[in-house]
Amino acid sequence: MKFLSPEYISMAAGFLVILIGIWGILANKNLIRMIIGFSLFDTGIHIVMVAISYLKDRTAPIIDETINTQEIAKQITDPVPQALVLTAIVIGLGVTALMLVYAMKLHKEKKSLDITKFNDLKW
Repeated sequence: MKFLSPEYISMAAGFLVILIGIWGILANKNLIRMIIGFSLFDTGIHIVMVAISYLKDRTAPIIDETINTQEIAKQITDPVPQALVLTAIVIGLGVTALMLVYAMKLHKEKKSLDITKFNDLKW
């Protein structure tokens, strides 16, 4: 069955993780839970990007004697999506760390992580 192949399963899992992350961001009032929702959303996007770039029966772009140089484009995968995902993982880690530090500062100042308690910038 075509829909039980690894690329479709990983794509569906990625979209499921994205939806859980969006729910975590929008449905919670606790800052830590919102940050976890953001991290899940970010991870889901990474899974979807890798699933989109997956090509069946292709190998890593390492050219050696096993690769036919006449049909090289049909035998290897594009390394750019994986490199973009690796970069996005590092950036996401930095953004998550920054959000956690900001949440710690807010908790230190207001003694709460509930976003309804923060009304300093509300009109």
